[in-house]
Amino acid sequence: MTPHSFTTIRDLLRYAVTRFNTAGLFFGHGSSNALDEAAYLILHTLKLPLDKIEPFFDARLLPHEIEAVLQVIEKRSVDRLPAAYITNEAWLGDYRFYVDQRVIVPRSFIAELIPDHFSPWLQEPSAVSNILELCTGSGCLPIMLADAFPEAHVDTADISADALAVARRNVDDYELQDRITLIESDLYSKVPAKKYDLIVTNPPYVNSGSMGKLPPEYLREPQIALAGGSDGMDLVRQIVAGAKQRLTANGILVVEIGNERAFAEAAFPDLEMTWVSTSAGDDMVFLLTADQLP
Repeated sequence: MTPHSFTTIRDLLRYAVTRFNTAGLFFGHGSSNALDEAAYLILHTLKLPLDKIEPFFDARLLPHEIEAVLQVIEKRSVDRLPAAYITNEAWLGDYRFYVDQRVIVPRSFIAELIPDHFSPWLQEPSAVSNILELCTGSGCLPIMLADAFPEAHVDTADISADALAVARRNVDDYELQDRITLIESDLYSKVPAKKYDLIVTNPPYVNSGSMGKLPPEYLREPQIALAGGSDGMDLVRQIVAGAKQRLTANGILVVEIGNERAFAEAAFPDLEMTWVSTSAGDDMVFLLTADQLP
């Protein structure tokens, strides 16, 4: 098809869905299917409201608008770039974040738990004064944590200077410079020697067997942010081992491990982990209180 074959958004949407399905794209970075992703990319490219495509179905487009949309469709189909890298934005709930290929695309089941303040394990959210977040990436979780716990200061760490540059942009966008401290650190190594009421982390946890089977879209992301060693638990072991001395007496540790529950339970056979329910079930996030930690 040539650009002249298209007239309306309806034409482009139909073409994009067919193109995406024919290319065998993987959808796991915000959209779950070709239709939703095509609608998002078209609306974003045309600077239209992201939640309302129906009123614009039959809008007749100018040639340069059609060309811009077709370029985005090809970039997604041929280069297999996640949509977030094409638009330089990603959403977690109602929060929008800047992203590029220096960070993985934000996605975390911990984000679902933040609005409820990790109830019932944190009994007094207003008393939370210090939070530590490890492996921050784009800075999405510390921003949400700072919003949910207005009395708290959030220290957030990542080993990647590139990731921290992206996180800095997002922290600045949300004007939280005074409440979030970004730290270039290999886990706890450069974290302040103080006690935290809450430690939260979504670390690299993909086991080596699964790393070799990732779809092309995931291979576009920084692999350091995904690979967790032979069983996916290399960093998780270090995080658990160092958590007790950094938590207050009533503090809690919250760790996301994706589809690696079996490996997590094998790695910590003596710990009574609490598996927290999320939209994906009871296997993605575990919680430990300070007195449960070794």
